[in-house]
Amino acid sequence: MFNSKALLTSTVAALFCFVSASPVKPGTDVGATIQVCTSVGTGCVTLPVVSDECIDLTGGLSFLNKEISTADVPGGFICTFFQDFGCVASGVVNAGTDSEIVLQEGSWHLTSVPGLSGTTNFEDLTSSISCSPL
Repeated sequence: MFNSKALLTSTVAALFCFVSASPVKPGTDVGATIQVCTSVGTGCVTLPVVSDECIDLTGGLSFLNKEISTADVPGGFICTFFQDFGCVASGVVNAGTDSEIVLQEGSWHLTSVPGLSGTTNFEDLTSSISCSPL
């Protein structure tokens, strides 16, 4: 005889096991942050990583605009630093400097970072930042 309650119970149990075993992906609920620092004495700021959102260095962050010299990117994330507001890449600007750089996990001094056209000096060029999970 077919037992619908037993079938329902085993199906729910299997789904629960599947869902509870799913890996956790990095996201804003993990509390990841990026720390950026200036070289002009205004210090360091810790910014929350909001996946795939653009952080324009305006308003309360305007003191960071074109002043970032170091950055600490959290594990499991990749961050793009842009010369323009709105996280817009405009190609090569400022006498051959890339309009954006992409940094993975680690501590970076922006005077020597990997750029699209080789190692570049991106110190004091950042106007916006966007991070996303790897």
